[in-house]
Amino acid sequence: PTHMRFEDLVGHKKEAASVKANITQGRMAHAHLLLGPEGSGVLSFALAMAHELVCQGKSGDALDACRRQCAHHNHPDIHYAFPIVSGESSSKHSVCDDFLPAWREFISSQLFGNLFDWYRHLGLAQKQGNIGVYEAQEIWRKLNLKAFEGGYKIMLIWHADKLNTQAANKLLKLLEEPPAKTVFILTASDQGSMLDTLKSRCQLTTLQGIGHQEMVDYLIAQGVPNGTAVRLAQQSQGNMNKALDLLAQDSEEEVFSQWMVQWVRSAFKAKTQKSAVQELMLWSQEVAKVGRETQKNFLMYAISFFREAMLAHYGMSELCHLSVSVPGFEFEKFVPFIHENNIEPITKALDEAIYHVERNGNGKMILADLALQLTRLLHTKASA
Repeated sequence: PTHMRFEDLVGHKKEAASVKANITQGRMAHAHLLLGPEGSGVLSFALAMAHELVCQGKSGDALDACRRQCAHHNHPDIHYAFPIVSGESSSKHSVCDDFLPAWREFISSQLFGNLFDWYRHLGLAQKQGNIGVYEAQEIWRKLNLKAFEGGYKIMLIWHADKLNTQAANKLLKLLEEPPAKTVFILTASDQGSMLDTLKSRCQLTTLQGIGHQEMVDYLIAQGVPNGTAVRLAQQSQGNMNKALDLLAQDSEEEVFSQWMVQWVRSAFKAKTQKSAVQELMLWSQEVAKVGRETQKNFLMYAISFFREAMLAHYGMSELCHLSVSVPGFEFEKFVPFIHENNIEPITKALDEAIYHVERNGNGKMILADLALQLTRLLHTKASA
């Protein structure tokens, strides 16, 4: 393993150069929010910032030792907070330190991984985690200790959008007036679910998805053949996590496409066979068994599925990138059923389902209602 350097980041060269210049010149803000979509590399960017800060000013053996600690994610002045599931460790009130060995394994092997990957790594894919008030208390405790090496102390919070309200409120004063030489690095993919008072205390850096050619070059450097790298970059649309999942044939999208086709087939049967309604109920129960994060990701996939069918319907197939490889299913035959008369209500129904899933609604009821709504909308006729 090697420590993360700004020079090694995939994409974001301009943003990296700006942050590195601030570190070198001693002009670092005490709180940063790195905002970017899944697979854009916000975690690798955050790690590069943390490693640069704690190794700043060192040389010789001291620099080598610092880099080794960073490479193994065990530098004593870099602290981590991330979503966890309460009650899953031996302690009554779980905190992130209970999960540190798993966390180090995860970021060493899945640097572009998403929350679903993290929960699956823990063996908790059917759970939904957050960063709670007990973790906020731990953050206060850690940051009020002296830096082990006398330099910067770093608190890296991965998915700060998963801070619950009580935890976020507890951190507000600390973010506003942190101890000397303390830097917060927060990452998020959804700033809409963060408290405005939390965001306002941070210097914002927005990262876009990884550029097509940069992704191709990275994949080729990993030993992927040129043609495969180009295809994966086209399918992934800036999401490196998706590209690596597809490469490993471990993409949740493959499962999502199977669920989607299962629903489509039952929905078409429902027009002439009443028994197909029972199939739709069984479908909703199957999808409801997985964790809320996976349900939400599937519903977002469904929005993309319908959107691409709409684009293909109006002759814009070159903008379509989903790959549905379910035996016997021909996407082209599905395309004519998605049109101007049903795409808007379909998207609205999916958005509402995501809203209720995020707010811990009953998964079976949400998905059963959605299945019936989408079935009815699928049979809406296009304008003549």
